[in-house]
Amino acid sequence: MMKNLAGKVALVSGSGRGIGRAIALKLARHGARVVVNDLDEAPALEVVEAIRLEGGEAVACVGSVTAEGFAERFVQTAIDHFQGLDIIVNNAGYTWDNVIQKMSDEQWDAILDVHLKAPFKILRAAQPIIRAFSKAEAEAGHEVFRKVVNISSIAGLGGNAGQANYSAGKAGIIGLTLALAKEWGRMKVNVNCVAFGFIKTRLTEATADANASVDIEGRHIKVGLNPDLAKSFERSIPLGRAGTPEEAANAVYLLCTPESDYISGQTLVCGGGLSGT
Repeated sequence: MMKNLAGKVALVSGSGRGIGRAIALKLARHGARVVVNDLDEAPALEVVEAIRLEGGEAVACVGSVTAEGFAERFVQTAIDHFQGLDIIVNNAGYTWDNVIQKMSDEQWDAILDVHLKAPFKILRAAQPIIRAFSKAEAEAGHEVFRKVVNISSIAGLGGNAGQANYSAGKAGIIGLTLALAKEWGRMKVNVNCVAFGFIKTRLTEATADANASVDIEGRHIKVGLNPDLAKSFERSIPLGRAGTPEEAANAVYLLCTPESDYISGQTLVCGGGLSGT
């Protein structure tokens, strides 16, 4: 396999499970050295070990992306272990749904914090590092492109009933992408977005258990879809099925490759033909 990301250093938030895990493995298989992040230590270390077993390099940075000081620690982990920073994938997130009249301030704030504020803080922390590298490379006459891929959703493009908080956060990350594509272009950074459709993960898998939930920072978050509802969603997808985490990771990978060096400020929909609009 040609490793066209050889020597690159990648931060991937929320990469202990699901789509994030698939992204971390995909980038590592193409040569990137990866900083793996998860709320919990065990899944983060499992992904690090999986990468190492395949001959790659990885290190874990455990913790919540919304925690005070996390962004700076995440960025510094890349510098301390790999002496570089080339790719940032803002993937961490979850949903906490309700119709607006029943949605609490806590629900709104929690989802906006993880989907929009946390990426903002990670990118803010990364800017001085990237600026220093970019300046040194320009002075040496080298053109080096770096990549930011922010994760959105078709809910951010077309909205989704019962997800005012998630839809707002995912629309906001598209706006952040557009702004930073203009701010960071002079530093040779391609800033793009991938909007996912219906991807099969632990949060969206079909289940008959109406009480299925996961614990996220002490909150019991309902997960899974009624099997009939899941089938209905899949029938609405032109390709006829939900996507896999690996297919979602492929879309992110496309925007991390050298072939995307003249692509910036774009939102790529990975939805099997379902656009959300």
